[in-house]
Amino acid sequence: MNVSMIQGSAFLASVQEEFYRCFIEENRYMYLVEGLGNTLLITLVAVIIGVVLGSLTALVRISYAANRKKWWLKILNAICGLYLTVIRGTPMVVQLLIMYFVIITATFIPPLVVAMIAFGLNSGAYVAEVVRSGIQSVDRGQMEAGRSLGLSGRTTMIRIILPQAFKNVAPAIFNEFIVLLKETSVAGYVGIQDLTKGGDIIRSITYVAYMPFFMVAAVYLVLVVGLTTILKRLERRLARSDKR
Repeated sequence: MNVSMIQGSAFLASVQEEFYRCFIEENRYMYLVEGLGNTLLITLVAVIIGVVLGSLTALVRISYAANRKKWWLKILNAICGLYLTVIRGTPMVVQLLIMYFVIITATFIPPLVVAMIAFGLNSGAYVAEVVRSGIQSVDRGQMEAGRSLGLSGRTTMIRIILPQAFKNVAPAIFNEFIVLLKETSVAGYVGIQDLTKGGDIIRSITYVAYMPFFMVAAVYLVLVVGLTTILKRLERRLARSDKR
C-alpha cells in the first residue's frame, strides 16, 4: 500500500468520524431537521403575507394613478410609497433586528412570529411591484369589456383583471418564494433556530465548522434546485395555456 492510499484512507476515516460526531452522535442531525422546519414555516407564512400585502399595495397605487382626485387614495398612496421606499432601501437584517427588539420589548409575541412578520413585510414590498406590473400588463380593453357587461370597477378588477395578472406574474412570485427561502438564513440573528442556526449549533458543540455548514449549504441547494425545477414546469404549463 503506497503513501497516497494510506493518506486517502486516513482522510476518509477522519471525514467519517467527523460526520458521526456532527450528525449521528446524540442525534445532532435533529438540529438541522428542526431548523429546516422553521425555515420552511417562516418562508411559507412570509410569502402569504407578502402576496396579500403586496397585492393591496399594488391596487392602491394603480387606483391612485387612475383617479388622483380622491383624497383618501392620495393618503393611502403616500403611505404605500413610504412603505416601499423604506423596506426596499434598508437591509433585511436591519429590518429583522428592529422588528425583533421593538415588538419583543413591547409585546409577548414569539420570535418565530416576529420573523414571519418581518420577512412578510419585506417580501410584500417586492411583490407589490411585481403585481403592479402584472396588472398593467393586462390589456385595458379587459376593464372596458367588464364595465360594458354591467360589472362595477371593483368586480371587474377582482374577477377579470387580477386572475389574468396573477397568471402573468406567477413565475415571478414563485421566484420570490425561492429568494425568500434563502433570505431566512439571517433569522438566527434574533435567536431563531432556522436551518443555518442549526448548523451553527452543531459547530459550537463539535468545534467542526466545515461539515455542518457544508450540510446546510447542501440542503439549501437541494431545496432551491427542486423549487427551480417546479418553477420551470410552471412556466412551461403557463406558456402552453397561453397558446390555446
